[in-house]
Amino acid sequence: MIRILIVDDHPAVGTGTKTLLEQEEDMEVDVISDSLEAEEQIKANQYDVVLLDLYMPGLNGIELTKQIRLQYPDLKVLIYTGFDLNTHFNLLVEANISGFVSKTASKEQLVTAIHCALREEVVVPVHLFKQLRRVEAKASPPSLDDEQETQTKSISLNEKEQSILIEVSKGLTNRHIAQNLHMSQRSVEYTLTGIFNKLEVRSRTEALMKAKELGLISES
Repeated sequence: MIRILIVDDHPAVGTGTKTLLEQEEDMEVDVISDSLEAEEQIKANQYDVVLLDLYMPGLNGIELTKQIRLQYPDLKVLIYTGFDLNTHFNLLVEANISGFVSKTASKEQLVTAIHCALREEVVVPVHLFKQLRRVEAKASPPSLDDEQETQTKSISLNEKEQSILIEVSKGLTNRHIAQNLHMSQRSVEYTLTGIFNKLEVRSRTEALMKAKELGLISES
């Protein structure tokens, strides 16, 4: 079950969004209207995703995101707003949000944004995508094994993914991995799914073998 908290000072919007999301069998939603109560609500419940309105009295979505991130770095935070994000895009990225979605989005778009956040992916509108700076590629010396080098370059694992695979190599269950890495079990499951997709494998064993083969984690 995906547990979601909506923080929006317009109760009708929060209630409407809750009704939409709870049509999904795997989603359970709580709604609060006071941003100053958000941290207490999060502390009392184990949420996977928080949807925050951008403009709220008390704490706006950006400031609240920063506070939540300090206490709950693994919690996925989506900005949920009816305003144009263009002028706030850099501030939102710096606040370390997990994504954003418009209040005019369809149910399908909203659900997709939530699932993407849990996979550490984000849906970016084209006009915002064009603001992103390109990272200049650096030349690297040629390798004797060009095929493996090309494959390795096209696949990378972030620190969280590497940590989870290392725990997998110890034979631990998702629940124990979540406890060891101070994550939610749902986050572990979604991260593993992302690893399987990256490595084009179907099991934990295959993922370990391919990650070691490509030098993405240590053999030991």
